[in-house]
Amino acid sequence: MMRNPPASPPHAKSPSAQLDLDLDPTIEALIEARAASLAQHQALFWRFRLVTIETLMMGALVLCAGLALHQPAVMVLRAAVMVSAGCFASGMLLIGLTGAFDRGLDHFTRWRRGQ
Repeated sequence: MMRNPPASPPHAKSPSAQLDLDLDPTIEALIEARAASLAQHQALFWRFRLVTIETLMMGALVLCAGLALHQPAVMVLRAAVMVSAGCFASGMLLIGLTGAFDRGLDHFTRWRRGQ
């Protein structure tokens, strides 16, 4: 036979009591800084992942197109590797320049606020 659990434990506060959810401003600042750092790290990881996927797709596209057009396999493979390398290099360059511009813009805005 099953017994129903009590509606509320004997040590529980009354439902009318409110929880104090106001955090210390320093704790809130630390939490926000940690969340921002984690978001930046994840964004960088996802950018790298997208560049890698694009690289593989472009290389596979060139490989499939060359083989479908009955081109010599060695030439097609070399072209696919070259396209993949170029795509990966340009993607990494784009990620690096985006990060550098973001840091430069952040530095500039902090400098402007200081004036």
